[in-house]
Amino acid sequence: MHDRIGSLENARRAAAEDSALALARRPRRNRRADWSRRLVRETTLTVDDLIWPIFLIEGEGRREPVSAMPGVDRLTVDEAVRAVEDAASLGIPAVALFPYTDPAKRDAQGSEALNPDNLVCRALRALKSAVPHIGLVTDVALDPYTSHGHDGLMEGDRILNDATVATLVRQALTQAHAGADVIAPSDMMDGRIGAIRAGLDAADFTDVQIMSYAAKYASAFYGPFRDAIGTSKALIGDKKTYQMDPANGDEALLEAELDVAEGADMLMVKPGLPYLDIVRRLKDRFRMPTYAYQVSGEYSMIQAAARNGWLDGDAAMMESLTSFKRAGADGVLTYFAIAAAKRLRGERQG
Repeated sequence: MHDRIGSLENARRAAAEDSALALARRPRRNRRADWSRRLVRETTLTVDDLIWPIFLIEGEGRREPVSAMPGVDRLTVDEAVRAVEDAASLGIPAVALFPYTDPAKRDAQGSEALNPDNLVCRALRALKSAVPHIGLVTDVALDPYTSHGHDGLMEGDRILNDATVATLVRQALTQAHAGADVIAPSDMMDGRIGAIRAGLDAADFTDVQIMSYAAKYASAFYGPFRDAIGTSKALIGDKKTYQMDPANGDEALLEAELDVAEGADMLMVKPGLPYLDIVRRLKDRFRMPTYAYQVSGEYSMIQAAARNGWLDGDAAMMESLTSFKRAGADGVLTYFAIAAAKRLRGERQG
């Protein structure tokens, strides 16, 4: 009986000690005030983390709203110059260019991608002249230029990997000649990073960087983007034979490993928020610059919910961007770049 009472007393004392220890450790103390929260903050988002994707259209002095992406416009080259000047004044380090190609200029081979005077190349030259200190990132893929809407050349319903890679090398060289600082292949063809690196080096573009879309998934979140570049109606079938299965994670490590071995300077995961685990895994495994693309569907969801009054749009924007940094991303391609930069600048001034 005495042993039982003693055991109960020991248990009571242990519980009391545990309770006292738990009360001694109060994480809420560090959250009590804004200054304290700032001091202990683990992850910091800055304007240096932002890359702004912009859409281009033919013409002059024209901004054309993208209906599926509230607040986003397609810009003529002269308007793009003004917009990028504003972005540079906010401290945004780089912009990524995506063209809306006139359907009359699209064909099965994506020939317009190789035109040294195409929309992207004209924009590159204008931007490099007007805003030489901002980085220019260009998409290497054929989907904005093909009549079938795919990223590669086709034979029947089959994507031709090696023939496509040869064309992508020529596209990358065309963009490098026009002033691209970073070539970003988004096509997901096997072997394209090594071929593009070899092509750039042979043409004396050894300083041009490659940001590989290493893990690009066959995602449902691309819809508004395809509307913006005019491929949603043109696309025949789907892209599941070359873009990754959303169920796969280990495969992303294989794709990234191949791209690193082939000479990629930076890695990207696309989409972003549904694949934060992939961002973390790539960063931990390869310890090299890693980026996430907050794609059109992610942007449009936040904008739609905000416009319906269902959430605080600015707060959701900043929280989502911070989550990429917390997951290990060194930067984010985001259509929120201008709004986020203004918000960050206001916070610094405040």
